[in-house]
Amino acid sequence: MKHWIQAARLRTLPLSLSGIIMGAFIAKWRLSENGGTWDWRIFALALLVTLLYQVLSNFANDYGDGVKGTDKNRIGEAEQRAVASGKITANQMKNAVILLSILSFVATVALLYVAFYPANIREFWIFIGLGVACILAAIGYTVGKKPYGYLGLGDVFVFIFFGLVSVCGSYFLFTKTFDYDILIPASAIGMLSMAVLNLNNMRDIVNDELSGKKTFALRLGFKKAMIYEIILLQLPILLMLAFLMYNRFQEKGLYYPFIVMILIFPFMKLRRSIMAIKEPKLLDPFLKQVGILTFMMAVLTAFGLNFVN
Repeated sequence: MKHWIQAARLRTLPLSLSGIIMGAFIAKWRLSENGGTWDWRIFALALLVTLLYQVLSNFANDYGDGVKGTDKNRIGEAEQRAVASGKITANQMKNAVILLSILSFVATVALLYVAFYPANIREFWIFIGLGVACILAAIGYTVGKKPYGYLGLGDVFVFIFFGLVSVCGSYFLFTKTFDYDILIPASAIGMLSMAVLNLNNMRDIVNDELSGKKTFALRLGFKKAMIYEIILLQLPILLMLAFLMYNRFQEKGLYYPFIVMILIFPFMKLRRSIMAIKEPKLLDPFLKQVGILTFMMAVLTAFGLNFVN
């Protein structure tokens, strides 16, 4: 069981939950303004589905990189990859991926049934397709003949699924509407998720080059990938400010939502610390820090909007 818990990579879970929290509580605030109701069952099931997707992704990545030999010489947290180290066999991990795919789909159907059935049948089937796409994306990063993670497309998929789909999708589950301003916090979460992936790929840049995994960080080179990282860590806080200003909280005398702006200071410190790193292997501790700050951005936004309600 210990090896399975390690393979699940629990430190990645706060990042995956951030988009759901962000979308759900922005929806709660908007529904309260319009006299709607917020269903806690949707929130609980959405969290469960997201956790299953993330563990599925981690298992699939462990399996895909393990059978391709990519994890053989990795450093830091990657040393604990289960298949590459022999702690879990490739066949066992493959079976776990299949099982989690089934569980993820069942949980997705349950979530969408509660959210849409029977009043919104069309949306139910659209989101079923979206759920299948999420499962395939979780598996396809490293698994298959042409995994998109090996083609340098991981950043695009992370932005779409961890940002746009997670935040906008969870918002729609509650409100049954799409408001364009939700794209702003969705982009913020998406960029921070890209920042985590880019840090991971910068850390592994030497080994990925040897193994033929052409990540976006590898294509850019370490120095340009560092500039890209700093941009990804700078823009989200500005986007959240833009979202708050767009909704005119300050004009209404509502300042609690601006509590999320206190993250300016830890983000500044984090950027300076990352910029000082010259050796890729020393980037590993920052993955967890970016994940926690992303989670805090979602929680503080939810906290601030709760006082508006």
